Amino acid sequence: MSNDTNLHIAVIGSGGAAMAAALKAVERGARITLIERGTIGGTCVNTGCVPSKIMIRAAHIAHLRKGSPFDEGISAKAPKVDRSKLLQQQQARVEELRDNKYESILRDHTAITVLKGEARFVDANNLEVNLNDGGEQTVHFDRAFIGTGVRPAEPQIPGLADTPYLTSTSALVLDTVPERLIVIGAGFVALELAQAFARLGSDVTVLARSRLLSSEDPAIGEAIEAAFKREGIKVLRQTQSSRVDYSDNEFTVDTNSGSLRADQLLVATGRAPNTEALNLAGIGVETSRGAIQVDEHLQTTVPGVYAAGDCTDQPQFVYVAAAGGSRAAVNMTGGEATLDLSAMPGVMFTDPQVATAGLTEAEALKRGFSVDSRMLELENVPRALVNFDTHGFIRMVAERDSGRLLGVQAVTAEAGELIQTAVMALRASMTVQEIGDELFPYLTMVEGLKLCAQSFTKDVSQLSCCAG
Repeated sequence: MSNDTNLHIAVIGSGGAAMAAALKAVERGARITLIERGTIGGTCVNTGCVPSKIMIRAAHIAHLRKGSPFDEGISAKAPKVDRSKLLQQQQARVEELRDNKYESILRDHTAITVLKGEARFVDANNLEVNLNDGGEQTVHFDRAFIGTGVRPAEPQIPGLADTPYLTSTSALVLDTVPERLIVIGAGFVALELAQAFARLGSDVTVLARSRLLSSEDPAIGEAIEAAFKREGIKVLRQTQSSRVDYSDNEFTVDTNSGSLRADQLLVATGRAPNTEALNLAGIGVETSRGAIQVDEHLQTTVPGVYAAGDCTDQPQFVYVAAAGGSRAAVNMTGGEATLDLSAMPGVMFTDPQVATAGLTEAEALKRGFSVDSRMLELENVPRALVNFDTHGFIRMVAERDSGRLLGVQAVTAEAGELIQTAVMALRASMTVQEIGDELFPYLTMVEGLKLCAQSFTKDVSQLSCCAG
């Protein structure tokens, strides 16, 4: 524990990584100057996880009111959607969380000084801050932490920059539901928003450069594409856009699959790190395509300058950002901490949800493991049967000889809730035999993990109901 109360740390940014770093460093005796050029709170609370999950939840309720597996016994009726009222509710919760989790904490902290402005490194111990209210201020620091996050990237499609296309940020605060929406992109953000808009009433077409979720196990993309098809969402695979035009309130997108028209165009093809204004090259901080390179201690290539979160080369999840920020703070204040991402969970909040942890079969083979894997279709999971919704699967990847669990991929309702159990099993180096012998509550989706584990040695369709 460092008792050096004079240690001064400059923290650039105020999102998940920056806040975690600032609070942990203060706890360990440091003084903080936190510099933010825009809205306090970063992506997650303002323009990312929080508003998107509220919108997705509202869309899910709209979807169930329009139709469910129980419509023969419970009357269904397409709901009227008042997007502007939903938006008010969404943004009120965003503001409440921003105040509770960010602004009020910063207001009440005597050891943290907040500067509103844009920071630029002069050298490895000084920052120049261009203040939003005018003027400049120099900040001298002992250590610096960069948590500047990312913004939606603009792909190089001729004509696109001259049109009023939507990004994930602007799509989340759109106060109307477009009649026709084209989505360019096929990753987590693109697919979550595509389905949400479709369920709120848009006619949605998704353009995928290769296939849906191309960085995941192919079975996952296929399952989500099938789900989209059931809901009337069009998916065009292997589709590149060659030009975008906008006139008379209509977008025209020229592609190798023909020319498409829509009222709104959402571009969600990835995100770009907010690092170009920092003068990182000038002080020797190495980046790759703008992303800051950090070591296992979250230190950049310049001693004393640390970074975490989406602006680095680490996975873009807010919980990875926060964990990285707090560990960087420990290291900046004389401690020793590393960030282990070997069992990192990932969740996509479509319906069904997609959740992953550990290695896919392909990744395990690439790392030299001899593997055994099982895919359990959801018609073998009692929870899915009583829900009358058996689309999806759970896949487990294990080391062949020892049976040690290496990874789990799930496409199910509430997959995000079951994946943490898999993370704990991976952390504890459990075998599929041990998981299969554990007690799991009956009629939960997470029981699917037990059944999938048992399928390594048994035919689970022949088990008694509670799968002892």
